[in-house]
Formats: sequence, structure tokens, C-alpha cells
Amino acid sequence: MKKILALALCTASLSMYAQHGLEKDIAAIESKVIEWRHDIHQNPELSNREFKTAEKIAEHLESLGIEVQTGVAHTGVVGILKGNKPGKVVALRADIDALPVTERNDLPFKSEVKSDYLGQEVGVMHACGHDTHIAILMGTAEILAKNKDKIRGTVKFIFQPAEEGAPPGEEGGAELMVKEGVLDNPKVDAIYGLHIGSYLPVGQIAYKPRGAMAAAQRFVVSIKGKQSHGSAPWSGVDPIYVAAKIIDGFQSIISREMELTKEAAVITVGKISGGVRNNIIPESAELVGTIRTLDYDMQEKLNARMKEMAANIAKAYRAEATVDIAKGTLITYNDPALTEASIGSLKEVAGDENVNLVNATTGAEDFSFYQKEVPGFFFILGGKDPNAGPDEHYPHHTPDFKIDDSGMLLGVKAMTNIALDFLDRK
Repeated sequence: MKKILALALCTASLSMYAQHGLEKDIAAIESKVIEWRHDIHQNPELSNREFKTAEKIAEHLESLGIEVQTGVAHTGVVGILKGNKPGKVVALRADIDALPVTERNDLPFKSEVKSDYLGQEVGVMHACGHDTHIAILMGTAEILAKNKDKIRGTVKFIFQPAEEGAPPGEEGGAELMVKEGVLDNPKVDAIYGLHIGSYLPVGQIAYKPRGAMAAAQRFVVSIKGKQSHGSAPWSGVDPIYVAAKIIDGFQSIISREMELTKEAAVITVGKISGGVRNNIIPESAELVGTIRTLDYDMQEKLNARMKEMAANIAKAYRAEATVDIAKGTLITYNDPALTEASIGSLKEVAGDENVNLVNATTGAEDFSFYQKEVPGFFFILGGKDPNAGPDEHYPHHTPDFKIDDSGMLLGVKAMTNIALDFLDRK
């Protein structure tokens, strides 16, 4: 009896992929995953323009004997792997687009790619780690395809374009993939996704049930003044001055009107435009920015106050202002039951001490559109050099962004284990 109990305890402590005998395959995949990541990093493509990236993904999935769908939401790729045993359907998602950022680090595989973005020539860089997400999911697909005889159910691999947002005038991203039926045929029971974190040390995983990441909205403030000579501001209405007052007013909404002990909220103006010459007060100016909220009631109040405040501030200075707010992404909501059931899977591969509950962030993810339709769980994977100091990391969306390759194998282990665990769970 003692021997039977000891064997049962030992089996229970093994990860699901270890129980299925996948350890050797996973250990052998690391060099491939790193090689794929370097190649993708060196050849980044902007949102809805990920043509070569999609080709690379599709070729890999097809070589594994996985059923492949291409051209989903413009450039998305979907792979369907049916196990030899009937069961549920689990989806695993990776985003594939890069950003209009010029890379300036010293990596031997740094991007030198340039492209057109909104009429400007820009550098293109995987400055948010989507290259690692692609490589990790390609590795996971290879592991599971080699062992489909051990899979109870179906795995759907979703390689999604335009997570950073489709170009103006275009649809894209997770919302369009859902609209085109990516969660159907076969119908998905649950979806998982991860995001590499340059601030989180390699070997660690972070998660939060319920609201984990913020809803994001894009806003544009259009200000109309009266043009005049720069030497005689009293003869006109200065929209640039009004813009400064509106920016200041917006921050008072956050600091004085939002219940920040409930949830965080952010208003950031990221672009100001107006004027053509040093001695001309222009007729108009424009502010463009982002709103981040973790509570929909707070979002509604904040949106209303921005419109009211901009109009009233402009009126006080004899100008006019309107605020246009686009819908944007939803709150990334981790289903509590699915999260609780999945934490054990992550601890099996990373160790109990390396899987930690964290606070919500004001970053945003369009993974939230999948979670609106089916239970989903999204977690953060450590990508920071384990030898770096506590304050040494390279922020996302910056030219210096950098991820340590040694963190990606844990990503493959986590995605493989979490998928198998979900499919085996009754």
C-alpha cells in the first residue's frame, strides 16, 4: 500500500507533459525555438502586413501535418490539431505583429527593416516580444503534433495579426478573428495566451484572476481657434495654449475624480499637432492619446468628463473643442475558475515559488476579445536576463527593448502543459 501511495504521489507531482513522456521532445526543441525567434526578430512586419511571418508559420504547421487555415483576419494563421482521442477543444494564441520602432541595441539579430507607417518611413522592430510568442507557439505545436496519439481532444493554434492595432481605416486583430469565426468549427471551450515580460526575471510566471489588464481607448481632441500673427495673440484665439490647458485638465480627472483605491486609470496624450511656422498662431490643434481603465463604470464616467471638460475649457478661452473616443480593447478578464484550475499546471513546470499573483496592469491586450466569448486565461512569462539587477530591464515599446532567449523554453513547457492539463481534465 505504501509503495502504491508513493507512486501515486510521485505521478501527481509530475507535469502533464512529463506524464505523457514529452520531456525529451521538449528538451530538444529549445535551439529551434531560439533560431525561429532570431529569424522573426530580424524580419519584423507591421500590423496587417505580416505576410512573410504568416508564410513561415503556415509552412511550419503544414510540415507537422496540422490542418492549416491562412488569410484569417487578413494575415492570421490557424492550425487545427486533432488528437487520437475525442475530447474538448483548447485554443492557444500568439500575436505576430511588430511596431514602428527603430531598434538601437547591439543584438547580432537586430532589425534593420524599414517600412511605411502612416506616410512616414519608420524602422520596424519586435519591440513588444511578439517574436518570442510566435516561436514559443511554433515549438508547442511541434511538441503536440509529434504526440497527437496522447492528446484527448483538439488543439487550435491561433497566430493573430494586428494585436498592436490595425492601421486607420482597417479592421484587424482579435476582434476581427472572432468576427470571422476563429473560435468556431470546432467550437473552442477555453483559450490560453501568454505575454513575455522584459521586467520579470526568466523562470518566473505572473498572473491575476479577473481583471488583469486594462481596457484601452484611443481619443482625439480637435481644437478650433482663430489664426493670427504670433506677435499679436490678442487678435486671435490660440489653440495650442488651449491644448495645454486641456491636457492639464485631463490629469485632474485622474487625480481628483477617479476612485483610484478601487482601480487604476490613466489618460496619456501621446501626440500633439498644430501650426506650421514659429510666428503664426494656427487656426487648429489636435491631441491624440490613450485611456486605460480597469472598471467599466469608471471608464464611462471618465469618457463623459473628458468630453465635458475639453468643451468647457475651450469655451473659457474663446475656442471650441470636441473629443472623439474610439472603442478600443476590452478589459483582459481571466476567468476565475479557469485561472484557479490552471495555476497548478504552471507550478508544475516553473515551481511553486516562481508562479506569483500580481496586481493588475494598465497595459492592454486584445486577447480580451476572445475572453468575451469563451473562458480565457492570460499570463506573463519572465524574459529578463536573470543576471541583471533589479532596475535593469528594457521597457516594452522602446528602441532598447530586449528579451533573454533562456526564458522561452519555459514558455513552451507552460503552453504544452496547460493545454494537455485542460484537455485531460473532466
